[in-house]
Amino acid sequence: MGLFDKLKGNDIDAGVQLYRRAEGALLIDVRSREEYAQGHIPGSINLSPKELRNIDEIAVGTDQKLFLYCLVGARSAQAASMLKAMGYKNAVSIGGIESYHGELEK
Repeated sequence: MGLFDKLKGNDIDAGVQLYRRAEGALLIDVRSREEYAQGHIPGSINLSPKELRNIDEIAVGTDQKLFLYCLVGARSAQAASMLKAMGYKNAVSIGGIESYHGELEK
């Protein structure tokens, strides 16, 4: 069973826990800069879907674990698909911050 096999149904709380245990992983918020400024998960970086085209400037390789979230999960699912098409094997949508129960940073 792989790391991502434990994540079922885009449970963002479980996804954040997996991110925290995954050495060298990135937590990526794919919402707009304005949405990100209103509150985001600590440790996340903000990259819009357009900015994801430059992921190679941030990711250390196509095997790096990339955990993506947005508001409800649709944009992050699209972003994960886009990254997989670009060769990033471990890109996964963990859902939307709207369902997150942890603390937020502003």
